[in-house]
Amino acid sequence: MAKPAAVALPGAVLEDVVVAAGQPWGRVMEKGERLRLIDLEGRQAIDFLCYNADNPHERYNAADTMKIGGKLWLEKGSRLYSDMGNAMFAIVEDTVGFHDTIGGCCSAESNRVRYAVWPTPNCRDNFIVVLSKFGLGKKDIVANVNFFMYVPIGADGEMAIKEGRSRPGDYVEIQAEMKTLAVLSNCPQKYNPASGGNPTPIRVVAWRPKPA
Repeated sequence: MAKPAAVALPGAVLEDVVVAAGQPWGRVMEKGERLRLIDLEGRQAIDFLCYNADNPHERYNAADTMKIGGKLWLEKGSRLYSDMGNAMFAIVEDTVGFHDTIGGCCSAESNRVRYAVWPTPNCRDNFIVVLSKFGLGKKDIVANVNFFMYVPIGADGEMAIKEGRSRPGDYVEIQAEMKTLAVLSNCPQKYNPASGGNPTPIRVVAWRPKPA
């Protein structure tokens, strides 16, 4: 697809890339830098992980993020916490208001069990590919954030992956609270409604705000 028009931002754009459907992406972010993740066509889930760039043994922790934040989902004002109790990213802008913390990433194996298909493109393999560029691997994958994925919880504790609520052009913007390695998989899932059954491209803009 043609590259979208430039986004007007009050600072320096460091990277502006369209990530194709089903593909991974990663970058080291300095403290204070921001990532804007844009859902170009709507209903596209983005699986996301982050690590302390100087000590990747410290990484995103879903349980602590939920406990400290007091919610099962993320929205503007939420922070992503590490397993050392440190804030890694803060959500500073959000046009959707619900991002999943409990569904984790799809894998070839879970797709086989749930949907009787084999093999399939999946987010865990995407994470392995992108993490390998930074000296990390499968053992470093933990429960991840799913931006734009809608996982409602029922009164009896039942959960389901429902069709995403994001529309074309919706975005979430996160600010690095420490030097971090940020990686994502633009989810290739076709067998549940996470990406509307039709994975589509996203846009990733990394930028640095002007000093106050």
